[in-house]
Amino acid sequence: MEEREGEVRWDGLCSRDAATRAAALDNIRQAVLRRSETIVPPVPLTRAAEGLLVPAARDGLSEVLARLLMLAKRCPFPDVREKSEAILGGVQELGIRIPRPLGHGPSRFIPEKETIQVGNEDAMMHTLFADSFATLGRLDNVTLVMVFHPQYLESFLKTQHYLLQMDGPLPLHYRHYIGIMAAARHRCSYLVNLHVNDFLHVGGDPKWLNGLENAPQKLQNLGELNKMLAHRPWLITKEHIEQLLKTEENSWSLAELIHAVVLLTHYHSLASFTFGCGISPEIDCEGGHTFRPPSVSNYCICDITNGYHGVDEIHASPTGSIPVSMCLNKQSLSSTESVCEVEALMEKMKQLQECRDEEEASQEEMATRFEREKRESMFVCSSEDEESAPTRDVSRHFEDTSYGYKDFSRHGMHVPTFRVQDYSWEDHGYSLVNRLYPDVGQLLDEKFHIAYNLTYNTMAMHKDVDTSMLRRAIWNYIHCMFGIRYDDYDYGEINQLLDRSFKVYIKTVVCTPEKTTKRMYDSFWRQFEHSEKVHVNLLLVEARMQAELLYALRAITRYMT
Repeated sequence: MEEREGEVRWDGLCSRDAATRAAALDNIRQAVLRRSETIVPPVPLTRAAEGLLVPAARDGLSEVLARLLMLAKRCPFPDVREKSEAILGGVQELGIRIPRPLGHGPSRFIPEKETIQVGNEDAMMHTLFADSFATLGRLDNVTLVMVFHPQYLESFLKTQHYLLQMDGPLPLHYRHYIGIMAAARHRCSYLVNLHVNDFLHVGGDPKWLNGLENAPQKLQNLGELNKMLAHRPWLITKEHIEQLLKTEENSWSLAELIHAVVLLTHYHSLASFTFGCGISPEIDCEGGHTFRPPSVSNYCICDITNGYHGVDEIHASPTGSIPVSMCLNKQSLSSTESVCEVEALMEKMKQLQECRDEEEASQEEMATRFEREKRESMFVCSSEDEESAPTRDVSRHFEDTSYGYKDFSRHGMHVPTFRVQDYSWEDHGYSLVNRLYPDVGQLLDEKFHIAYNLTYNTMAMHKDVDTSMLRRAIWNYIHCMFGIRYDDYDYGEINQLLDRSFKVYIKTVVCTPEKTTKRMYDSFWRQFEHSEKVHVNLLLVEARMQAELLYALRAITRYMT
């Protein structure tokens, strides 16, 4: 692609070589200042401070300045952060208003001071941040929340990199478009925005972004599978697979279909994580920054890196969150109750272990308990009226907007039982994926195992706790909602370990993530650390992804045999 004069090129910033980054930063500085000078002649900074700055709305300068703001806050390389801040300062001195962040940190649910601050990370986290930035050209908010669990994040980033950028059956622009289709099913504008940019960056046709009907017929044909995987995967049959593989010139190969299925399930479950952890818009995306002046008079460029965003957003938070100081009285009143909640949960775990050791339920009783839990899970729903985070309408990227899990649960339709002993990831799905899309089965298997087995042997303020029973209850409850049964598990344990508020949160995040609210997040495990709630979300992500994969891969296996 031929470089236009004055075009801002960002590629060199991803280099691990400081000299390459310095050269790229210098080119960016010159390009930005040239654009700035064409908009307004230089004016004294005193005039700028009096509010006479010119909004940077023309010539694409506002998008460039927003990206520089993101780099000043989020780049793992200190030289890039510092130079980006300096470039913004130079633009401000010309009399042009510069953007500032909206919101407070990578999550609307987790206070910024409790997340990892870029520049304060340890060596292992810095390596992960640098790898992510070098690969994607950004350090996104999902990464900044997942880094609570570095071992999982490393596996997640490696898998996502392979799916999106390494050799595989599908061309690069198809991969990002499928990501857009999958995220749009849950109206996840955060992920849609990221992949729209990536789709264009790898040469995707902008016309496809006007709606799914503008994409090739081959991708349109994937819409039905996308819809069922996202909302009712138990309905997928070998006939659906056959329809995709035998559609004349628009047919999919088996390898392409496996790649597409893994991408769809990856982004459905990542939408769950995005909503479940209240991921904020990226600083350089819509909703992540503003050019409006703050409601204080002494704001300056140094505030950007000091984390000061002005006071107006506290009162105009998109989630309606209350400042911490206003919550203190309520928090202190419920702290004793919350501590009792942790103690009670630990006591239940101990009693269940003792019961296990004393007697074992019959197979008939185990089957009855599963069916009861599966039936009850249909009617777990939130009674809240609170609005979830506002999202941009992305319905043009998918068909049949009324189709969803909600309709299924409301009508009490029966979900058939899927017995893991008949078709499992370990014995069937893993080998099928690895055969048709080499190495991906191994990457997914590693990610599933890390999420399932991850433990620090802590529960809230307690140490040296075996949490395996609780982790298994969460995983199996999610699979139970999808009709998936483990013959060797006593589903009576779920009701003992997961209270109603926790079940509401789990079901919402897994089945209708776009309806997740901060109140739901706050209402379960009130005495637990935010890192433990993020850990719960990792279990939700991987259990959901595996459930979707099991249904799709079983249908593909039946087609092949």
